[in-house]
Amino acid sequence: MSVTDTGRADARGGGTAVTGHRGPRSLVDDTGAERAVRVEGTGNATACDGAVVVTGYVGTLVTGAGARASVRWPVVVGAVPTLASGFQDRAGLRRVVDEARTGHTTVVLTQVLSGGGGVGKTQLAAAYAHRALAEGIDLVVWADAAEAARVTAAYAQAAHRVQAPGALGEDAENDARAFAEWLATTSRSWLVVLDDITDPDAIQPWWPPPSAADAGRVLATTRRRDAALSGGGRALVDITTYTDREADTYLRERLAGADSVHLLDDRAAALARELGLLPLALAHAAAYMINEAVPCADYLKLFAAGTARLDGLLPRHADTEGYGRHVAAALLLSLDAARHSEPVGLAAPALHLAALLDPAGHPRELWTTGPVIEYLAAHRTAPEPESARVDAARAMAALRVLHRYGLITDDPRAGHRAVRLHALTARAARETTSPATHAAAGHAAADALVTLWPDADHLHRDLTAVLRANIDTLATHAGDLVWSPEGCPMLHRSQRSLYDMGLYSAAITLQERMAADTARVFGPEHPETLAARGNLAVSYARAGRTGAAIVIEEQVLADRERLYGPGTPETLTARANLAVSYWRAGRTDDAIVIEEQVLADRERLFGSEHPETLRARANLGVSYWQADRIDDAIDLLERVVADAVRVLGPEHPETLTARGNLAVSYTRAGRTGAAIVIEEQVLADRERLLGPEHPASLGTRANLAASYRQVGRTDDAIVIEEQVLADRERLLGTEHPDTVNARTNLAASHLKAGHTDDAIALLERAIADSERLSGTEHPGTVATARALLTRARQGRP
Repeated sequence: MSVTDTGRADARGGGTAVTGHRGPRSLVDDTGAERAVRVEGTGNATACDGAVVVTGYVGTLVTGAGARASVRWPVVVGAVPTLASGFQDRAGLRRVVDEARTGHTTVVLTQVLSGGGGVGKTQLAAAYAHRALAEGIDLVVWADAAEAARVTAAYAQAAHRVQAPGALGEDAENDARAFAEWLATTSRSWLVVLDDITDPDAIQPWWPPPSAADAGRVLATTRRRDAALSGGGRALVDITTYTDREADTYLRERLAGADSVHLLDDRAAALARELGLLPLALAHAAAYMINEAVPCADYLKLFAAGTARLDGLLPRHADTEGYGRHVAAALLLSLDAARHSEPVGLAAPALHLAALLDPAGHPRELWTTGPVIEYLAAHRTAPEPESARVDAARAMAALRVLHRYGLITDDPRAGHRAVRLHALTARAARETTSPATHAAAGHAAADALVTLWPDADHLHRDLTAVLRANIDTLATHAGDLVWSPEGCPMLHRSQRSLYDMGLYSAAITLQERMAADTARVFGPEHPETLAARGNLAVSYARAGRTGAAIVIEEQVLADRERLYGPGTPETLTARANLAVSYWRAGRTDDAIVIEEQVLADRERLFGSEHPETLRARANLGVSYWQADRIDDAIDLLERVVADAVRVLGPEHPETLTARGNLAVSYTRAGRTGAAIVIEEQVLADRERLLGPEHPASLGTRANLAASYRQVGRTDDAIVIEEQVLADRERLLGTEHPDTVNARTNLAASHLKAGHTDDAIALLERAIADSERLSGTEHPGTVATARALLTRARQGRP
């Protein structure tokens, strides 16, 4: 797939206000980018989906957000596993864990549950988490600790959920450290679970610190026993297999719960010992026995045969733990039975696909998508008559077969994580999958995840978070298999989602990896590589790193002109993106020269009413406004609105953007009353269509507040700007550039209302944050705030 430069190829940013003030000052956008422009009247601007919405007011404008929103407790970060059927509380083992907790001399309560795969470490930790939530704990963080990066991501998410001071939304590690500091000082009760530590050295910086208020507890699970896991307030607890009594209790309760206690016989104890007293292997065995009505003695014979066959599939030297073979052997028996259950031949390919996804869960709807159905039809292990062709119903039936045999858990009550499987089951399934099936399952899973993606990410935050987690897991297991000659739509969709939701730091992290991967897979001059670099530059610009964006975009443009010619659509996109960055950097004349040529070329290639042409005309209109060519701007933008309504419809996002642009131009021409009418309608439409937290909605709200301020409705402006600031702090962090600008906007309104002390406090913080976050790259942000601060200290409104 040829990826365009971030779906909003020519976007000036993403839906926050641009600010400026009277006189020969500078104009500063929502990321702090300087606009060297003379503003004789009033004005601000927002950008969304390819064009800039400008709205005016007297004085300096900045976008953003205000008072901190309250946290809704309890907070749960990560997917806490549900407890398995027949879960054993294992009172003796819990006693050992609790004694390790109460017997420790440090205030941080950390137990490291160490044992082989399948012994029930994760289930034990999950039982503690569920009990803590039932008892009213304030915070539970469940972090996949197989990689240190996943821990930092979970901590960063937790930092924003609890509103930890210093969580900026710019860098995951910084936010993770802010969360660790919050844990050390909060009086809130908390439990952090670090599940499946594979590299104790890498995880060392991320052990939660001692809890000063004795409010917190840490549980970790690992197969390791390194010395680094103990000490520092941590106690290592050996988690072994079931005892004979626990294994017998598990089998009896599991079979009795399925009305199959008659399957127990005098070989039950021998079967448990043959399965290594391993909880996961016993779970597989019990599911098989229940579904096939096989007593213990018969299953024991089948298991011995299965183990012999396993030697060819999973050699003994490959199982360094001594546990995986029991699981894999039991899994193969269950899989053999599931294979022959209706719908015949679909269980094995279904399990192979599920094993590539996040063990914490994925949506059931994935199994009704076209890519998964086609994969199952092509890889079923037994022929079926044409009348029994694979469809969505049969795919779901295959899922239920796997559930019945204990190979997966299919629980619709779990929402977007309804389908889960044990990590060791997934590992055993992957290790017994042929390379050809592995590749096909990876491609099908990737395409299915893209198919499931909602059109409006911001209205489905929980779903998109689960999809991104599954994409991360799939990329890890499938490696370069996820890449095709058309690129990697799955990774592209994930980074686009992060960008659209304003998570620019996370988007940049993924895009930097994509840029490196495309260069390695396709070469440095392949269209996919150039597109990935262009996407990265757009995110750099949106995050306020305009200088870095320009460096990349100038090189991408040169490469595209050299390789593909100056007039191709891809080259025009690169040229338009560069103009946007010039615009952000205050190089308005350079931007106009490029945009006039882009508009002429797009009219020639696409016609005068093509969406790409409309976007080019809108961007040029905003640049004209910035250059004080207000009549030219109005002429262009009135035409854009008329064309967008006719071509795209009155509620299309770019139509709303065009209407907002026109309102800004009216304000700049002194027609603020007319502008407010438009902005109020645009805000109502955006909140109805996109939701109140979409970047475009927040930007429109900030613009409307600015217009209210201009016409003297200062109290109304303050109410709106305080809410915008609160939303920005909650969604982006307290020190994100958008939040800093929102703080400056609010200060301007307080100053106009005569609230000098409030204005000074906001401005001093905004200046300090701008200098620290932006350095010298965005001097306009600091200059704007300093100009207001000077007025405030002089007592001038």
